[in-house]
Amino acid sequence: MTDRTDTVHISTITTTESTVLESFPAGAPRGSWPAEEFAAARRAEGIPATVVMNITTDTFDVKAVNA
Repeated sequence: MTDRTDTVHISTITTTESTVLESFPAGAPRGSWPAEEFAAARRAEGIPATVVMNITTDTFDVKAVNA
């Protein structure tokens, strides 16, 4: 019998500050679409916007990353 060594890989997550530009209810009939459309419009304006699901508030938050 040989000894077995398991390797564990740990990822490092780097967080940056972000600003919530707008929140949309997760239970809306169109789901995340309004948030995605809003984020796309901000990106078209040059604002690096992304959509994040906020489990605590049950909303889709559009965030601008403050680089």
